[in-house]
Amino acid sequence: MTLTTLWGILTKVIDIAVVWLMFYFVLKNIKNNVKLVLIVKGIVFLIAIKVISNLLNLYTVGVVLEYILEWGPLAIIVIFQPEIRNVLESIGRTQLLGRHKILTVDERERVVYEIMDAVEYLKKNRFGALIVIERDMSLQEYIDPATKIYADLTSPLLGSIFFPNSPLHDGGVIIQGDRLTCAGAVFKTSMNPNVSKRLGTRHRAALGIAEESDALALVVSEETGRLSIAFDNEIHYNLSLDEFRMMLVEELKPKAEIFYNADEEEEGESHE
Repeated sequence: MTLTTLWGILTKVIDIAVVWLMFYFVLKNIKNNVKLVLIVKGIVFLIAIKVISNLLNLYTVGVVLEYILEWGPLAIIVIFQPEIRNVLESIGRTQLLGRHKILTVDERERVVYEIMDAVEYLKKNRFGALIVIERDMSLQEYIDPATKIYADLTSPLLGSIFFPNSPLHDGGVIIQGDRLTCAGAVFKTSMNPNVSKRLGTRHRAALGIAEESDALALVVSEETGRLSIAFDNEIHYNLSLDEFRMMLVEELKPKAEIFYNADEEEEGESHE
């Protein structure tokens, strides 16, 4: 096998890998955007109707669908320009190594301990709070206009920020790794029509950042003291302290560690 042949094979492998990587990032970010998911479903539905019309020789339906499919992409770009821009921005914000992944087990345990200690205090006193934890996707666009703190994450610090008389009480805080980066951050609220109308601004903001990124958004209700966690386009509402802690621990685990634990469990079962 000549060097030219090897180079040709290598370039083809790189070409295919880059294309699949592009598809992966696009599909991953489409999945995290409710409106774009609806667009994709609509396009798939129209294509299916077009195939059926061709099979059944439905001339009029076929002509109408041809015009829709021909001019549809342009209409989608014009009408849904903000959603498409958000997907491209989220791809650009994706980090190769999330800040939470570089934490040791002890550091991650301390982060969970400090957050849970603060959450118990906030819940007991009915102090509203929104705590956002950055993962793979950067939240720099929300950090820039917020009040910078760059301090070690501690329970008393979180408690003082969300004390009702604090000027930063109404905004959210962003955590990167084991550091509290900023406070008073403002997030876009979710426009999902399926969300209960009983949920307030904090819960909608938590769901909004969970729809736009892979961040974890923790909420303490000011009215009821109930705990919620939003991630992956969903909000888990009215959790107990144990449920809240377990979900927080599980979601803060690096993916590699999750896969490793799963492999260990499978090996254990096979030995039995």
